[in-house]
Amino acid sequence: MKPERKLYEKIKNISKEIVWTRLENLSLLGTPDLLGYNNHHNFFTVELKVANGNRARLSPHQVSFHVMHPKKSFVLVEWKDKHLLFEGKQSLALVDSPLSSLEPVVDSLEDCVKYLSSL
Repeated sequence: MKPERKLYEKIKNISKEIVWTRLENLSLLGTPDLLGYNNHHNFFTVELKVANGNRARLSPHQVSFHVMHPKKSFVLVEWKDKHLLFEGKQSLALVDSPLSSLEPVVDSLEDCVKYLSSL
């Protein structure tokens, strides 16, 4: 199982109040991995990344998506046993800066679910 798939399984298993749709879109490059829908009737997107080093590797298409859709779009990065949630508008910083220098919205998977559930 690929690392992003494992991350999807983790978030899906602890977020019963969010309906997740896994997007596998080969025709529109940069489309995020997940479409979420919470109990407040709000949609949002989440790009999943597993970082081996000190950077999240986003493609130019993924950055472009988040720049064009800065609200209710997120990047969830698994890094050193942490789960860092960043807003889509932080995607350029994710490419240009080490993860250790960035301020995530939340820094645990449980807090990520709480945050996304509250949108």
